[in-house]
Amino acid sequence: MQQFGKVLNFNSSKAVSRLFFLILAFLFSNICYTFVTASGKSRQASLQRELFPETSRFFFALSSMVYFCYIDESGTPEVPGNTSHYVLAGLSIPISYWKLCEKGISKIKQKYDLQNSEVHTGWIVRKYLEQSKIADFDAMNYVQRRHEVGKVRKAELLKLQKSPNKSHYKQTRKNYRQTDAYIHLTHTERMCFIQDLADLVGSWSFARLFAECIDKIHFDPLRAKKSVDEQALEQLVSRFEQYMKIVSKSTKNIQLYGTLIHDNNETVSKKHTALMKKFHSHGTLWTSIEHIIETPFFVNSELTSLVQIADLCCYSLRRYFENTETDLLNRFQSRFDRKNGKIVGIRHFTGVSCQCMFCV
Repeated sequence: MQQFGKVLNFNSSKAVSRLFFLILAFLFSNICYTFVTASGKSRQASLQRELFPETSRFFFALSSMVYFCYIDESGTPEVPGNTSHYVLAGLSIPISYWKLCEKGISKIKQKYDLQNSEVHTGWIVRKYLEQSKIADFDAMNYVQRRHEVGKVRKAELLKLQKSPNKSHYKQTRKNYRQTDAYIHLTHTERMCFIQDLADLVGSWSFARLFAECIDKIHFDPLRAKKSVDEQALEQLVSRFEQYMKIVSKSTKNIQLYGTLIHDNNETVSKKHTALMKKFHSHGTLWTSIEHIIETPFFVNSELTSLVQIADLCCYSLRRYFENTETDLLNRFQSRFDRKNGKIVGIRHFTGVSCQCMFCV
């Protein structure tokens, strides 16, 4: 238990115990269940088929159910910072679908020889200029491509080491390090990889996407009495909690719990943990917290595929607001949480004249 807590950076033994209890309760309820014949007209049976796709003829009398909400951010929360928008997004799935999601992501990664690599969308979709300097690059196999790009990059770094502009050398070395896993793919192939992942997310009928997208030009911290990232977390938590309350009304005899799973960052982890304690004590501006457990869990995104998918969603949202890019967003917009057809899970905090899909 202690070693597992260190890996996930759990912030309290109480929180660890709660999560293990919830997971064990879920597993136990799958073993000790009561089979009840379900008619095709039963609303409860319909819900159980969504939560447990392999049990179309029966539903379980479960005692509890857990939803994971994988969170990541895109852009900088500082005002003005180097981006116009800050986006905090969370992708929620029932625990019963976790393995299915992981299998789908793994299959796509294997297709592009990225099975052991982290998906960092912002680095993947960039153009790598050194590839354009290599003759017949597209015709080479993956091994040859890696070798040729490696040669060009090593030569460039050796040249920059001799330059008086040390900051350029450091930035180039960082760029090469962040993109090294993807150099065997052409830009077209890399875009296809990200598009395949976006299509996969769009196919997850059981998933819901929540996000707060802040146009920092219109954000006044004095009026808001909180920072950009604090407002974003409060809005995201409120939307996830409201969704849990709605689902709870449709699931008799099932207690619903949710937990936030975030990319690990020491500064962010302390701040978000403190904010969640505040939300549990006093509620958010919009709702009391009844289903989300008190402590977020912070994990290494390199080892957690669904946090990487949250990164893809964040990136796609920010590129939509800043560059009006719609291709990736349109592939999974069916996963935006909606009420009576209206998008309620994602908010664009901006001026009143905005005509984006979230504001009109």
